[in-house]
This record gives sequence, C-alpha cells and structure tokens, in this order.
Amino acid sequence: MPVEMPPITRVLLIANVVAYLLQQVFGDALLVHFALWPLGPSPYGDVPGFEPWQLVTYAFLHGNFAHIAFNMLALWMFGGPIEQLFGSRPFALYYAVCVVGAALTQLAVVHFFDGGYQPTLGASGGVFGLLLAYGMMFPHARILVYFAIPMPAWLFVTLYGGLELFLGVTGSQVGVAHFAHLGGLAFGFVLIQYWRGRLPWKPRRVLRR
Repeated sequence: MPVEMPPITRVLLIANVVAYLLQQVFGDALLVHFALWPLGPSPYGDVPGFEPWQLVTYAFLHGNFAHIAFNMLALWMFGGPIEQLFGSRPFALYYAVCVVGAALTQLAVVHFFDGGYQPTLGASGGVFGLLLAYGMMFPHARILVYFAIPMPAWLFVTLYGGLELFLGVTGSQVGVAHFAHLGGLAFGFVLIQYWRGRLPWKPRRVLRR
C-alpha cells in the first residue's frame, strides 16, 4: 500500500465520494441522466434513456453506502500500486478503457439477451480492470480474502473472474452487473497485452512485467 496516494487514484476517490454525496442531495435525479441505461427507447416517461456520456458517468454513481465503500476500498488498494507502476497518464487511460469497456459489454449483453430495462451504476468495471492489472503485474503478491485467507493475486483474480462468469451466465445473483465486471477484466487484459507488444498492432508503450 502506498503511503502517499498517487494523484489520479486520489482524484477518482474524491470524485466518487462527491458524486455519492450529491446523490444523497438530489436522489434519483442523477440516476435518470447519468446512470447507464440500456439501448433503445425508454419505457418510462421520466427517463430519457441511453446517452453517450453515460458510458463514463455511470462509474461515479453508487446504489448505497456498502456499494461505494467496497469499490473505493478496492480502488485504494489496487489503484495506487498500478498507478505508480504505469504512470499517471497511462493509468488514467487504462481506468477509462476499463470503465467504457465494462459499459459496452453490459449494453451488449442486455440488448441481445433481453436483460430488462434497469440502470447500471458503480465503479466496479474500472475496479475489476485494476484487479486484473494487479494480478498480472504482481502475480505473487498476497491478497487477504475476507481479511483472513492469504492467496496469491493471480489465483484470486482467476477465481474471482470465474465466479463472475458463473454468476452472470446462471443469473444466480440478481441485481449485480456481472458482465460489466467481466468487460472491465477483458478490456484491461487486451490493453495490457497491447502495451506489452503481444498483439498484432504496434504498441505505443510496452510494460516490462
């Protein structure tokens, strides 16, 4: 854990907390315009439906205190080390790609598999991208599962990703955007592999780990 929090991680934490406080003031009014709504016409008269900016803004809104507390804890735990390793600008790009990638994945799944008309919100897509990066960059670092069970980062990420896939396919946990989480993992993986030079396109930046 970094003693001094890197700047982008700090900004993301502050922005999420401020957005959550605004939610307490304005209630569902923020969700109507800034949560991620499914593609297509809205069945609700007071909900305009999908807008392009929602691909980003949804990641700063949360459903309740436990939701934002868990995401901000993960952002603090994994965001700092990854930002220190990547550098602030690449880190900001990486987080944004994971957030947008998670949103696109969620939109596609809901659109093609009739997932109903409910909003998606939360920083989990970006957080899962950070978790993936931590598992790839620091595979043998120990993570305390439930603050008690030590597990290497690569194994934790693998098991968590498998669990998300299982829950998403079976629909066992209603109300959680599992495919958004998987989208954050997938887009983060592709970007890291691109930076490493392991994709057909020439990388702009190569990670050494």
